[in-house]
Amino acid sequence: MGVDNDARRAEMVAEIEAEAKATGSYTGRETFSARTLDAMRAVPRHQFVREGDLARAYVNGPLPIGQGQTISQPFIVALMTDALDLAGGERVLEIGMGSGYQTAILAALVQHVYAVEVLAELAKAAEARLRSLGRGNVSVLVGDGHAGWPEHAPYDAILVAAAASQVPDALVAQLQPGGRMVIPVGRTRMGGQELQLLSKDASGKVSQRTVLPVAFVPLVKA
Repeated sequence: MGVDNDARRAEMVAEIEAEAKATGSYTGRETFSARTLDAMRAVPRHQFVREGDLARAYVNGPLPIGQGQTISQPFIVALMTDALDLAGGERVLEIGMGSGYQTAILAALVQHVYAVEVLAELAKAAEARLRSLGRGNVSVLVGDGHAGWPEHAPYDAILVAAAASQVPDALVAQLQPGGRMVIPVGRTRMGGQELQLLSKDASGKVSQRTVLPVAFVPLVKA
């Protein structure tokens, strides 16, 4: 009898909802939007993990994807996505696409995703994977995430899926007034990283607050 991945995704989303409620006093989000949760139910995470990890594809935890990189914990993917308050028409910059799972979640929710990945092999595989799933609203650049993708700026939202020692000025500059950015900030995975939410108001003033302690791979330079 085959594996019921729809049921596994439903169980994963139930765990995400429970964790959102448990951490709501820290994150300010005891519940996630129906749009975010629907995207988490729809995107086949098992197609973004290595063959040896298929049995763990819907466990609510990170998994290695090779080259020292990971696919993020589903709860963190949902939290970061939900924190952007996406309505559907946005142009979003993603830094650190990895295997493309977070990219696929964003692509299900917005007009277009501009994804930057420093590792060419990962970027090529992720792009092919997304195309095979019919995600045609994604553009991919192999490059240094610290620099963003200025050619298509400004962006309505920016999601950074690797930890920077500080928020890159280039990314702040590429964020549209009224936009939001989520980014892990800190030098080490063994403590000291915090997920930050930045908001830029209509005048260009940026406010920043901590959402949750996290552990991400570092945002490396090209």
